[in-house]
Amino acid sequence: MSKPNVILICVDEWRGDCLSSDGHPYVQTPHLDDLARNGVRFSKGYSATPSCVPARAALFTGQSQERHGRVGYNDGVPFHAVHPVTLQGEFRKGGYHTQAIGKMHVWPERSRLDFDDVVLHDGYLHHARQEHQQNFAKFDDYVPWLRRQPGMGPDAEYFDHGVNCNSIVARPWDKAENLHPTHWIGTQAIEWMHRRDPAKPFFLYLSFHRPHPPYDPPSWAFEQYLNVPPYEAVEGNWEQHWNEHRQDGNYQASYGKIPDHVVHRARAGYYGLMAQIDLQVNRIKESLADFGLHDNTVIAFTSDHGEMMGDHHMFRKAVPYEGSARVPFIISNSPSAQQAARGTVVDHVVELRDIMPTLLDLAGLPIPDSVDGESLARLVRGENTEAVRDVLHGEHVYWGQNLHWLTDGHHKYIWGSGEGTEELFNLDADPQERYNLAEAPDCLGELLTWRQRMVETLRDREEGYVIDGALTPGAPVVAMLRHAREKAATATP
Repeated sequence: MSKPNVILICVDEWRGDCLSSDGHPYVQTPHLDDLARNGVRFSKGYSATPSCVPARAALFTGQSQERHGRVGYNDGVPFHAVHPVTLQGEFRKGGYHTQAIGKMHVWPERSRLDFDDVVLHDGYLHHARQEHQQNFAKFDDYVPWLRRQPGMGPDAEYFDHGVNCNSIVARPWDKAENLHPTHWIGTQAIEWMHRRDPAKPFFLYLSFHRPHPPYDPPSWAFEQYLNVPPYEAVEGNWEQHWNEHRQDGNYQASYGKIPDHVVHRARAGYYGLMAQIDLQVNRIKESLADFGLHDNTVIAFTSDHGEMMGDHHMFRKAVPYEGSARVPFIISNSPSAQQAARGTVVDHVVELRDIMPTLLDLAGLPIPDSVDGESLARLVRGENTEAVRDVLHGEHVYWGQNLHWLTDGHHKYIWGSGEGTEELFNLDADPQERYNLAEAPDCLGELLTWRQRMVETLRDREEGYVIDGALTPGAPVVAMLRHAREKAATATP
C-alpha cells in the first residue's frame, strides 16, 4: 500500500467536552462525530501547556514542555532556531509534499518551518500588528485576499466589527459567510488539493483560528444556540484561592463575575463557531472523496487548548482546569486500522506531544530521537490497548506563578508555585472540579501521594521548586526554560 496522506486539523481554543460524541448537552458536531466513528477518539486528551505558543511547540516537536522549554506564553521568539526538528520536517524528509494553511503563531511570522508553503492567517496578533504597523501582507494572507473581494474596500479586515480577540462579547459575523476566516481556510484547503504534487503523498496542516474569540459566527450558527438553557456558572469550594486576580465586570478578564446573559451570548457565539468549523471539516472530507483520496488519508483533529467559558467564573485558557486543559483528540480513517478499532473511545491520558510520533508511525516514517511523546498508532490500529503513560504533568506560567498539575485521567492534583496552593479533584466523581479534596481530612493520604509525585516531577527543575525534598513556593518563574532561552539568544530571524 502506498504511503497515506495525512491531514492534521488543529483548531484554537476548543474544549474537549464540546463534541456531541463526548455527550455535550447542546453542541452538535455531526461531521466530527463521523470522524470519531471511523477512527479512535481519545476522551482524555490534554494540552500540557494550554495556551497558543507552547501548545504549538508540543504539537510541532513531539516534545514535553521540559524538553522544548516553552512553559508559558511569549511572542517574538524565533521558533525554528529553538526547535529545529519538526513534524512537518520529518514528513518532508520522508518524501511528502507539506503544506500549512491557517494559524501558525510562530515568529518570524513568515517562517515556513519545513513546510513547502504556508498560507497564513493567525487571527488578531497584537505583536504582529504592532511590529508591522498593520502592513498585513507581511504577516497575513487572509486580509489582502479579503480586500480584493467584490464590495470590500482597501481598509477591510477582520476587526471591522470591533470585537476584541480575547473578549466574551459576541455578535454575528458582519460580512458574507464566504468571507469569514473559517470559510476562507476551508476554501484554501480545497483549492490547494488541485495544486498539490500528485507524485507525492501529502501532509496538510489545516489550522483554524476559531473558535478562539472573537465570538463572531455567521448568523445561522449564532442563532441556533441562543435558545439553549440559560447559563449557570459552575462553582466550587476553592475559587477564593485566586481572588487577587478577580476582575468583576471586565469582559476580557481571565477571572471575574460577568452578567449571566452576557456569558449566555458568548456561549452561543462559541458554539456557533464550532458548528461552522464542523461544516468546513465536512467540506474537506467530501473534497477528499472527489479527488479519490478519502480511503488513503489519515485525519487527526485536535486543539491547542480549551476555554473556561465561565466555569468557576473563569475565561480563556492557561489554567489547569478541565475546560482549559482538556482538548478534542481524534485520529480517523487510518488505512491500516482494523475494522474493530473504528469507533473506539480510549480513556487513556494522551497529550499534544503524542500527535507527532503517532502520525509519523501511521505513515511508516521514523520517529526522531528528539521526540519524547508516545506513538498511539497501535491504539489507532487496534493492536494493543495498554496506556502510554500513567500520569501527565502539565504547567503554565500564569497569574505571576507557575500552575503545575498532574493527572491520571481519574484524579488531578494542582500546585501553585506562588503561595503553594493545593487542589485535588476526583475527576470520575466530580468532572466539573467543584470539590477540592486537598483540605478534606479523609483524603490526606491521597493528597500526600500526589504531592510526592509532584516532588519527583519537579525535583530537578532549574527554578528551584523543590528544596530539601519538599515543594517550596515563591521561586521566580520564566516563560522559557534555560536551554530554550539560550538557543533563542543566539538565533537570528
